[in-house]
Amino acid sequence: MAKEGLMEAARIKVTIRCNLCGEKFVLRGRREKDSIDTGFKQCICNNANDLEIEEHSVF
Repeated sequence: MAKEGLMEAARIKVTIRCNLCGEKFVLRGRREKDSIDTGFKQCICNNANDLEIEEHSVF
């Protein structure tokens, strides 16, 4: 059960906003050493680089 608690602590909520079209995505992700893994690749407007990313803790 302690392992499940550790996995929950690593989970975060991520808000990604496209700076080209303004589309907003709210995803769950996991913090990996110096990056966040959500599986997000690109916006629906094909933008993959000009994104604003915010992370929020999930309790």
